[in-house]
Amino acid sequence: MNSRALLGRRTLLALAAAVPVAAAAGKAASQPAAPSLAGTWTLVAADRRLPDGSVTRDYGAAPQGRLMIDDAGRYAVQIFRAERPNFAAADKAGGTDAEMRAAVMGSSTHFGSLTVDWAAKSLRFTIEDSSFPNWRGQVQRRSFTLREDVLSWEVPPRPDGAVPISVWRRVSSPTP
Repeated sequence: MNSRALLGRRTLLALAAAVPVAAAAGKAASQPAAPSLAGTWTLVAADRRLPDGSVTRDYGAAPQGRLMIDDAGRYAVQIFRAERPNFAAADKAGGTDAEMRAAVMGSSTHFGSLTVDWAAKSLRFTIEDSSFPNWRGQVQRRSFTLREDVLSWEVPPRPDGAVPISVWRRVSSPTP
């Protein structure tokens, strides 16, 4: 085989190998990238849907909270009932049983890692630790919606059948 035929055959083989790669790259480029949840979010609502379908407040009329997600998928979430009473004692350890109960029942916090299944519209929380110790080490899934800068998710039903719903608005996104 002469060198011209060998060069032609190599060129054809190189082109044949490049076409699927270029086609895949073109296909990937034509599909929009999934949005990122990384950033800081502020709590808009912390409600619960009751078994009869009605929705009521879960953390009072004006709950407070933050959700922070980094680019690696690590997260921290805090939800607080704004109406929690201050302790009469200046020392946290000096709280009464009622004050302690109100503080615990008026807050929900956990942190760990978060993965998103965009096709299934599902969040997977791998919880490292939580203010509710029973969640420590659990993996929990939540269905979610994202509309522009508003993220909402539903927590699996509680023993009483109520489904907690959290709604968050993006405060900031990390800069690239």
